[in-house]
Amino acid sequence: MNEWLNNPALQGIDPIKLELIKSAAAQTQGKSGKSLAPVMMALITSAGKKGIRFTPEEMSLVISVLKEGKSEEEQNQIEGMIQMVMSYMKK
Repeated sequence: MNEWLNNPALQGIDPIKLELIKSAAAQTQGKSGKSLAPVMMALITSAGKKGIRFTPEEMSLVISVLKEGKSEEEQNQIEGMIQMVMSYMKK
């Protein structure tokens, strides 16, 4: 279930960022694609308040964690949600 914790990309990640990612993963467990947007926004907001910015590579890792164990339809919903979040972040 938490196989993503063994991802080599996590080896050099800031421990604070890793805790935020773990928190997001825990909050998304068992949720459908559409209900993930608030979790993603909370992750970004929480990180921003702490002065933390995720690199594109780290965001890709977060997205892969969110997609873990989801159906293809839910993964597509997640992709749509990611696009919405990214456009919000650019404003």
